[in-house]
Amino acid sequence: MGTVNETPSRAADVLLSDGTTVHLRPIRPDDADRIVALHGRFSERTRYMRYFSAYPRIPQRDLDRFVNVDHHDREAFVVEHAGELIAVGRYERLGARSHQAEVAFVVEDVHQGRGIGSVLIEHLVAAAGTVGITEFEADVLPVNQAMLRVFMAAGFRIERQFADGVVHLWFPIAATPDSMRVQRAREQQAEARSLARLLTPKAVAVYGARSDGTGIGAALLAHLKSAGYTGEIIPVHPTAATVGGLPAVTTLRGADLAVVAVPADAVPAVVEDCAAAGVHGLVVVSAGFAEAGPGGAEAQAALLRAVRDQGMRLVGPNCLGIANTDPGIRLNATLAPLLPRQGRVGFFSQSAALGTALLAEADRRGLGLSTFISAGNRADVSGNDALQYWREDPHTDAVLLYLETFGNPRKFARIARELARRKPVAAVASPVRPPALDAVTTGPDARGVAALFAHSGVIRVDTVAELFDVGLLVAGQPLPPGDRVAVVTNAAALGVLTVAKAPAAGLRIADGYPRDLGPTVSDVDFVQAVHEALADEEVDAVVAAYAPALAEGDKLGVAELLRTSTAESARPLAVVMPADPSFTVAPAYVDGDPPALPMFPAIEEAVRALGRVARYAAWRREPVGAVASLSGVDSAAGTAIAQRLASTPTADVDADELLAAYGIPVVPSRAASGPAVAEAAAACEHAVALKVATKPWRHRIDLGAVRLNLSTPGQVEEAYQELERLFGRGVEVVVQPMVAPGVACVVEVVDDPSFGPVVGFGLGGEAADLLGDRAWRPVPLTDRDAAALVLAPRAAPLLTGYRGAAPVDLDALADLLLRVGRLVDEQPMLSSLSLNPVLARPAGLAVLHASAIFTSSPARPDQGPRRL
Repeated sequence: MGTVNETPSRAADVLLSDGTTVHLRPIRPDDADRIVALHGRFSERTRYMRYFSAYPRIPQRDLDRFVNVDHHDREAFVVEHAGELIAVGRYERLGARSHQAEVAFVVEDVHQGRGIGSVLIEHLVAAAGTVGITEFEADVLPVNQAMLRVFMAAGFRIERQFADGVVHLWFPIAATPDSMRVQRAREQQAEARSLARLLTPKAVAVYGARSDGTGIGAALLAHLKSAGYTGEIIPVHPTAATVGGLPAVTTLRGADLAVVAVPADAVPAVVEDCAAAGVHGLVVVSAGFAEAGPGGAEAQAALLRAVRDQGMRLVGPNCLGIANTDPGIRLNATLAPLLPRQGRVGFFSQSAALGTALLAEADRRGLGLSTFISAGNRADVSGNDALQYWREDPHTDAVLLYLETFGNPRKFARIARELARRKPVAAVASPVRPPALDAVTTGPDARGVAALFAHSGVIRVDTVAELFDVGLLVAGQPLPPGDRVAVVTNAAALGVLTVAKAPAAGLRIADGYPRDLGPTVSDVDFVQAVHEALADEEVDAVVAAYAPALAEGDKLGVAELLRTSTAESARPLAVVMPADPSFTVAPAYVDGDPPALPMFPAIEEAVRALGRVARYAAWRREPVGAVASLSGVDSAAGTAIAQRLASTPTADVDADELLAAYGIPVVPSRAASGPAVAEAAAACEHAVALKVATKPWRHRIDLGAVRLNLSTPGQVEEAYQELERLFGRGVEVVVQPMVAPGVACVVEVVDDPSFGPVVGFGLGGEAADLLGDRAWRPVPLTDRDAAALVLAPRAAPLLTGYRGAAPVDLDALADLLLRVGRLVDEQPMLSSLSLNPVLARPAGLAVLHASAIFTSSPARPDQGPRRL
């Protein structure tokens, strides 16, 4: 249970550099015996490197001090694996009020070189930063090059000095761009490696295959065999000598991957057997876990704990399985009877129920896959892990995702954006928001969600069919260099239809097109015309619309000619054959042959898919932008204010002080009612405004809830009396000095279920609210993000001189958005923020009101040190 002062949130499951899992947690007094055991397993060299002496045993006084810490001035973390402690790291503050602490760690010899030291530093830094420690110091022997490398490679600005036979290091522990880059690179490598070990096993064990060949386990075994898996297949059976024609074992002796299809209550025994055999990971297709109710959820949590305690990873439970089409592996550890055709697309499906159908549809459409992962209940391995793996996988050129929920939306947005800069990512994802979130704020609507996906570089589609439409284009076709599309057809109606549908997809018809060749055109002439369009420098993409019912030629011949002769084109080609929707040309991508041709049964589908891919290509051409450095920001003060406000019992709190810490002044105001209104107005040196303070009338000038330009006591008294008549005697109002007029804008922050914290911007007023005219971007915002966000709402022309009005200060608005983005990025307890109204003027702006809602939980899953 730990001590009273222990912080449970500091415990974490962590992936090491070799892809195995360990558990890191604060030390406890009852760890004493295991600390002694760990010390006893150290080599003499390790003891000397850590303690600068032989230190053969730990004296009782030292042991008591080691295991009893206050988790504030003194903290220590232990790393657990398979029930044993394998490493310990600690910091100790240098003086009661010091901002400095000494840090040290030691790792058991057999586990050195696996990245444990780097993980300990990250978690010690995170813990120390919450208690006011800003700098770490360490003394290291010059011969201890491994530890010196750990410190020097952490990404911090480390100073060092040699004196008295030791190297003295010191460094500020505040996160730096280099430290975050290093941390995230290590995270990506560890997560990718953990999946690589599952997708490229040398031996696969199968649990639950019946000797009579019936049941799910037997089907999994048969699928492994029929796919031509190149490694060893090991059936595990309690009594049978052979299963499925293969020698069976009662207890596993060694395998990289275990495929499990036993009843849910038998899975824990399988985990023990796999752990003893050194298995890297389990694919659990068995049902009866979280999807079955609270009892199943408890069983799933226990399963995950058992798997991670033994350093393994878990796919599932209740999943379809995993597959790898590499000819050197040919792994089909799924319930789908056929291994997907070989290709260069990675496919992740959360749903097991739809997985088989998805694979069948991919095969029918001719979409070749490199690897396939069905995560089922997604207890451990998730879509984020898959993205990390595919980022560096040389066999994958594009990624398709079928997502039902986001386990870590902030991380998804980050890694998807990083991956999409290199490889296309398309996703089916629901835009549905939890009802509880709608009760707090409107947040992004369907249009806003689509824009957020686009900003992250993800090609978001609405249906599985559209996912394959886009997948075929990005799998084997080049990205379009622009939005000009040429149409070559043998049916005039198809050309006309393309012209009609192109604008809605964001495409323009290239000059000189559509080109109607007539129904009697020969196959060769049709293909030649397509070649000419693909070679046209004024064309960015080509739609070849061929109506076989009108032509005398062979549709298969035309398709095959196009597939083989256009493979080296620098522009994408989409082929439409509306007479036969079921017809596809679907050869596998083998030995360098051209991939399947993107074929569509309707013009609408081809144009829609091309438009989405063209928008993605335009996003890739845009400069990345940079997170700007901002003057006048006091992050430490902001954190202190946010922590205080988070303890406020009211749901909607005044955010003026927090905004000031980030260089965002709010025009001062004072709430008052009755006679106090006149006093508050008299305290202002200039004319004032009275605004009804309570929702839903706040800011509603159209409902008479606002009175402006009140310069005398009489005007103030008369205005307040009018507000009382409209809104009730003693109504509370906000008294605020008048500021120069401007265009009313709104800035919002919402913790979105798909992207984590997002910043919204729009023009003020009920019409804008009614139309949902808000643009959104995920944090952190770059300079380009902020500049684009200001101009993204449909009403943005009102800011740039609409109908002769003076343009407002766009740079000031962009600066405001950058500061808001920085605030929400640094303050995880902030769940929503509203700046309404913001008056934008030709010179500067004024924030008239700001309110915020905080949560008691400060943790965001993609902030702080690495954790699963």
